[in-house]
Amino acid sequence: MKKDLQYIKPGTHQKSRFEKIHTIVFEDSNIASKKVAREIADLIINKQLKNENCVLGLATGSSPITVYKELVNIHRKEKLSFSNVITFNLDEYYPISKKNVESYNTFMFENLFSKVDIPKKNINIPNGELNQDKVLDYCKKYEEKIKNLGGLDFQILGIGRTGHIGFNEPGSSINSETRLVKLDFITREDASGSFSGLENIPNEAITMGINTILNAKRIILIAWGEKKKHVILKAVEKKITPNLPASFLQNHNNVSFVLDKGSSMELTRIKTPWVVGSVKWSRDLKTRAVEWLCNRSEKSILRLSNKDYNENHLSDLLVNQTCYDLNIEIFNRIQRTITGWPGGKPNSDDTYRPERKSPYKKRVLIFSPHPDDDVVSMGGTFERLIKQGHDVHVVYQTSGNIAVSNESVLKFLEIYCDIFKISDKKINQVKKVLKNNKEIIPDPFVRNIAGKVREKEAISATRYLGLNDSNVHFLKLPFYESGNVKKNDVSSKDLKLTCDIISKIKPHQLYAAGDLADPHGTHAVCLKLVFDSIELLKTKSFMKNCWVWLYRGAWHEWEVHEIDMAVPLSPEQVNRKRKSIFYHQSQNNTVMFQGDDNREFWKRVEERNREIALQYRSLGMADYQAMETFRRYYF
Repeated sequence: MKKDLQYIKPGTHQKSRFEKIHTIVFEDSNIASKKVAREIADLIINKQLKNENCVLGLATGSSPITVYKELVNIHRKEKLSFSNVITFNLDEYYPISKKNVESYNTFMFENLFSKVDIPKKNINIPNGELNQDKVLDYCKKYEEKIKNLGGLDFQILGIGRTGHIGFNEPGSSINSETRLVKLDFITREDASGSFSGLENIPNEAITMGINTILNAKRIILIAWGEKKKHVILKAVEKKITPNLPASFLQNHNNVSFVLDKGSSMELTRIKTPWVVGSVKWSRDLKTRAVEWLCNRSEKSILRLSNKDYNENHLSDLLVNQTCYDLNIEIFNRIQRTITGWPGGKPNSDDTYRPERKSPYKKRVLIFSPHPDDDVVSMGGTFERLIKQGHDVHVVYQTSGNIAVSNESVLKFLEIYCDIFKISDKKINQVKKVLKNNKEIIPDPFVRNIAGKVREKEAISATRYLGLNDSNVHFLKLPFYESGNVKKNDVSSKDLKLTCDIISKIKPHQLYAAGDLADPHGTHAVCLKLVFDSIELLKTKSFMKNCWVWLYRGAWHEWEVHEIDMAVPLSPEQVNRKRKSIFYHQSQNNTVMFQGDDNREFWKRVEERNREIALQYRSLGMADYQAMETFRRYYF
């Protein structure tokens, strides 16, 4: 246990000269969360041995959930007691009822407090129910209570896209203490999914101040996923500024940023490690370096010279091969990812092709987390696989019903009732609830209609692409069917349904969504279920001839060095892909879970498909209208 604790402490991990904060990158958030939870647990135990209280500052949001789950596991398995723990939460929306499902009070009790033996009197969460004339005095007392206990022994933080810590938005003073603040529009926009719309989110919050946080004896900031990569770069490597409150943490002498691969992607030592020092060159890293050099020098691959490599920290690449040979190697590597035959080209030499030529007609299984990810992310490839004669199946993992607005549900319900002259008490009650209501309605009747809307839209889109209805499958995974943004825990039923459909189809090719920037986490859950199923099934004879391809595109594209197959699209194919997306009418225009990109899905994905084609062109490849890209997953 000591080894884990020491590994996360400042001074035990060498910083690059670019980083102004001690930063550790883990393979994934689960591993990182266990390390953080272990440090907290060890602190609690050490305090108990000294007969002292352990004063913790706690954060909310999606990032610390896995930390709290691990603390609960330690409490149950190792009998860790929280009897000496006193907690102070960073913030709370204002005004908001403690019973509101989106309140941080509810969050903390659901994820931690109700599952451990912490005395209720030791729990401190800002009160969002106060009259406004009492807030100032309350904040002073909250601050005094922390100081009277000797300050925070440990503070866990998340970070928002604005760079806020707690709810200290840009412009917050380094001397600020607990107070009522206005929330930034971006912060409110990021929370709009949970609150079923921007109009339902409080405009204010009570938050600990920057000074309160900086007075903690130990601080760990956690950040997961690609959405946080740009703000992490600024906080860790750029100058301290009130416009990025997290940058104030550079002033603290016992702070660590704990990151996963996604959130660390823009850090210099991760993105361009050759600038920091010597590296071990892999194929992907060589490709990334050459691509970077092309962008930096504004040259295509075959025009790069010895001088370009030597002047840009890449002379190591030329130790064992000439510039000419290296350029040819990387050019060929990238060029060979391009194919118009995603299922493999029959009667051809497939030595350098992304896919095998045999069997000629493959069974193809496309997993789509929601009932539109297939056409949004790989609609052109989907259609090409059908037209090239493969036995294509699409599997929609979830119903996607919470992403259908009440207006859409009401529209279809009214059409149905008008055509069939149906009117009863239940339907009239539902109509009344749906009208002028922006919140997600968990009623099973409403959610069933919403699910049917998405189901029929998906079938319309796949028919347009030429797929038989019998090859369309709806799993309706139980974890998703909570009737609300917060999903159920994944169970053995979810895994069995996933395993069963793979076993039934016995695919030669399996496509799955590898885009983990999904704003409500469904993609990550669905991908893990696919991976777990593959792990269980990999010894089966049919799996030995199955290749797995991961697609992206709903929120991000693969980087060029990550791409193993690039399928070019003609202008006509781009238009057909656009039309297939349009069949998902309930998801066009403004949708409920937009993410941090306000463009409509068809527009954002078209522009990204075009951007990746332009990147290929700038490297010296042929000029295509657009491209869909894939990375092979090896199991």
